[in-house]
Amino acid sequence: MDNKIKKITVTALMTAILCVIGPNSIPIGPVPVSLTNLAIFVILYVAGVKVGTISVCLYILMGTIGLPVFSGYAGGLGKLLGPTGGYIIGFIPMALISGLVTDRFWKKPVICIVAMELSSWLLYLMGTLWLSHQTDMDFKAALSAGVIPFIIVDLIKIVIAAFIGPQLKKRIKVYE
Repeated sequence: MDNKIKKITVTALMTAILCVIGPNSIPIGPVPVSLTNLAIFVILYVAGVKVGTISVCLYILMGTIGLPVFSGYAGGLGKLLGPTGGYIIGFIPMALISGLVTDRFWKKPVICIVAMELSSWLLYLMGTLWLSHQTDMDFKAALSAGVIPFIIVDLIKIVIAAFIGPQLKKRIKVYE
C-alpha cells in the first residue's frame, strides 16, 4: 500500500478510536473522568507523534463542529468554549510533547511516564486557567475542581499506557 494512503488510513483509524473512547466519561463535577488521555497516550505509541497529534486535532475539530465525541457524548463549539474547553485544547500540546518522547524512548517506560506526566501538567494548567476564567473560580478553586481529583487516576492511566503502548507497538506494525 502506498505510504501516503497508509498514513491517511492510520490517521483516520486513530481519530475514530478517539471518537469512540472520548465520549465515555464519569461526571464527578465540572470536569469529568475521561479515558481520552489514555487513548491519546496509547495512540502515540502505536502511530507516532505526527499521526497521533493530527488525530487529536481531527478529534477536536469533529467535536467542535457538533459531533458528540467529547466527554458525556457532547459536541459543538459551546463545549469547546465551555468550562472544560481548556482541557480539550490541552490535548494538543499534551500529545505533541508526549509523542516526541514516546517516539524516541518507547522502550524506556520511566522516561515515557515522566514525559506523559509532565505533558499532563501542561494540560492541567491550560484547563485550570480556562475553567477559572469560565466559572469565575479563583485559580486555587479551579485547581481543586479540575485537577486534584484526577492526579492519581491520570497517573494510573499513564502507567497503563506505558505498559500497553509498547506491547501494541511491537504487535501492530503500523509503518512497515
